[in-house]
Amino acid sequence: MSATIVWRSVLISIFLAPFVVAQSNGNQSSTTCNLEDGRQVYIRYTPVQAKQEKISNGKPWAPGGTPMTLFTEAQLSLGSSTIPIGAYTMYPIPARGNWSIAVNKNVTSGSAYDEKQDVARTQMETAQVESSTDQLEVAFAHVGNRCSLRVYIGKTASFVDFNAK
Repeated sequence: MSATIVWRSVLISIFLAPFVVAQSNGNQSSTTCNLEDGRQVYIRYTPVQAKQEKISNGKPWAPGGTPMTLFTEAQLSLGSSTIPIGAYTMYPIPARGNWSIAVNKNVTSGSAYDEKQDVARTQMETAQVESSTDQLEVAFAHVGNRCSLRVYIGKTASFVDFNAK
C-alpha cells in the first residue's frame, strides 16, 4: 500500500470524523464498495419502511428526513460529472419512468437540499420488480473500478454506476 493512499485515508478520516459523529444514530445502515487498490466508496442511509415514507415524484428524497451520505476515497465519475475524494450527501429523485440521483457537496446536518450545491446529477436505470421490499435497501455491486449502486424500495429498483478514476 503506497504512502499516498495511507495519507489520503488519514486525512479523509480526520476531515470526516466530526461529520460522522454528528450524523451517527442507531437507525443507520451502510453499504461499501471495495476497489481493487484498497480504496473504498461507501454510503450511509436510513433504512425506512416503504409504507411509512412519503416519496414525491420529481422532488429530492431524504429517507427518514436524512439524506444518504456518500464517502469516497477515490475520485469518481457519475454520468458526465467528476466527484472528488470526500464526503457528500446523496438524494434519489423519484419519477414515474426513471429515477435520478443527485450528489451534493452540502454535508451540514439539518440543512435543506440546495440544487446549486450539486456536484453530480444523472438518471438511474429504473425498473419495477415482482416482489416488494418492506424497507429501503441500498447496496453496491462491484466490478473492477465500477461500483454499481442499487436502490430498492417497494416494487421500485434503481441502478447507477460510479466509476473510480
